[in-house]
Amino acid sequence: MFRSARDFGTAVRERRKALGWTQTELAARSGTGERFIVELESGKPSCQLEKSLIVARTVGIEIGDLRTVRTAPPSPDDDLGFLPTFGDGR
Repeated sequence: MFRSARDFGTAVRERRKALGWTQTELAARSGTGERFIVELESGKPSCQLEKSLIVARTVGIEIGDLRTVRTAPPSPDDDLGFLPTFGDGR
């Protein structure tokens, strides 16, 4: 499970390298720019979701249906206190 943009970027980088592709090749194959790939792999949190999902599919990462993902209880190491809660806390 990806818990951060950095986790997701690391997974993309690992798959890209396993495929033997350069960042330039991945950018061409996924229809994005090389700079986008660099930022995605470095964990830049403001990367565009649609492009990120296209890149993930290009390297074979399946995101899946988030409704079926089992969530782990929050870890004391998670620094998510800055996130707002809505209504009944969901």
